[in-house]
Amino acid sequence: MNETEIIEVGRETLVVVLTVGGPVLLAALGIGLLVALFQALTQMQEMTLVFVPKILVVVITLIAMAPFMVNRMQVFMQQLADKIIGLGT
Repeated sequence: MNETEIIEVGRETLVVVLTVGGPVLLAALGIGLLVALFQALTQMQEMTLVFVPKILVVVITLIAMAPFMVNRMQVFMQQLADKIIGLGT
């Protein structure tokens, strides 16, 4: 395995990490911004108000995106295993 293939595997890994983790992080960011806007508009500075909606949205996003995430990771692992097997020959 040369340097180009190693860089390609690293790039593919980063793409998979972003596509798998991105939707959950974006959902948490979005609900965090909405709650922060609500707190700023109502001047309600309750610290625990942020956590419950964010946890609910993250859990719902994980449940909704789980089939996509698992499929994407399986495809990546299969490709990586094929490359590893190809090294032995």
